[in-house]
Amino acid sequence: MRPQLVPFLLIHAGCAAAICSGVTWQAIAICVVLYWSRMFAIGAGYHRYFSHRAYATSRVFQFILAFLAQSSAQKSVLWWAAKHRHHHLHSDTRRDVHSPRHKGFVYSHVGWIFARQHDATDLQKVADFASFPELMWLHKLEVLPAILIAALCVFIAGWTGLVVGFLWSTVLLYHATFCINSLAHVHGRKRYVTGDESRNNWLLALFTMGEGWHNNHHAYQSSAQQGFRWWELDLTYYILKVLCWLGIVWDLKTPPEQVLRNKQRLGSRVIGRAAEQLAGRFNPEQIALAVRSSVQASELSALRDSLCRLQHRAEVLRNLRLPKMPTRDQFLAEARAMFAKTISLDDIVDRAYELLLESVGSRLVVQ
Repeated sequence: MRPQLVPFLLIHAGCAAAICSGVTWQAIAICVVLYWSRMFAIGAGYHRYFSHRAYATSRVFQFILAFLAQSSAQKSVLWWAAKHRHHHLHSDTRRDVHSPRHKGFVYSHVGWIFARQHDATDLQKVADFASFPELMWLHKLEVLPAILIAALCVFIAGWTGLVVGFLWSTVLLYHATFCINSLAHVHGRKRYVTGDESRNNWLLALFTMGEGWHNNHHAYQSSAQQGFRWWELDLTYYILKVLCWLGIVWDLKTPPEQVLRNKQRLGSRVIGRAAEQLAGRFNPEQIALAVRSSVQASELSALRDSLCRLQHRAEVLRNLRLPKMPTRDQFLAEARAMFAKTISLDDIVDRAYELLLESVGSRLVVQ
């Protein structure tokens, strides 16, 4: 068993100690306050500020956010931000640290945290914050904030304050936060083409103070506002707005009008990932076999010669209009069924069609 897994399991098991410590209204009040205050610190701090620089704030409030978020026992602020930035670079690809598509639901929900390859913190990814000595201090003493908050709970309400106030709220925080990595990439609606499986989930948004509008977030990552529609409840953003009026935070980034109207042109990385998803709906091996069986031997030999001579095999196959070869119109119909509305749909279709033709061409060259 990994050493890091032991305290995680003990925190879960410790929740049952409420049978002995009892449950008081004071302890329940502590649990509620700690859950919502630390959820705000995770969403506004770990995520929107330290991972995405969605707004600016002072060095003092930056430390407060980091300390409070780190009291949730979800590792250090620098570790969290570095892993999250890596996630966005490789979202739902094989290099993603917690993709349900490639790693399975349980691993994406919690298992990845305890995998050995994720122990280290890539400080290069968070060099903008690693330069602050106080954040490096928190990074090195990552469990200290949780210990201090736990001790405060004991001081206020005794053992029931520790068990019900601290442990219960910490376990709830664990799984509410982890659901964004797992459930928010499995269940919900896609308003935007993002090249991954991020989804908007209203129920998760309620429990995470707005983090459940995950497809919105992947569409425009640097936004402090994640609920893009008036009815998309985003408590974290509302609190940030109040803090902005008070001068505690400033320069809140919001999505531009083009994004809100879903009329932004997609970047090449998103187009490439979406194209791979679309091309994956067609089986190049079966198509190549169907082409071989539908043309005469002499024609197949000439086709192979052409494919071997030319570097861009997709052009050869596109111009020949071979039988059994899917048409671009078929790709377009499939794309309209797969993806949300986007002005970049033709770019995705063209790239996906080229990927399939190249794949089929490479198989036709083989005898």
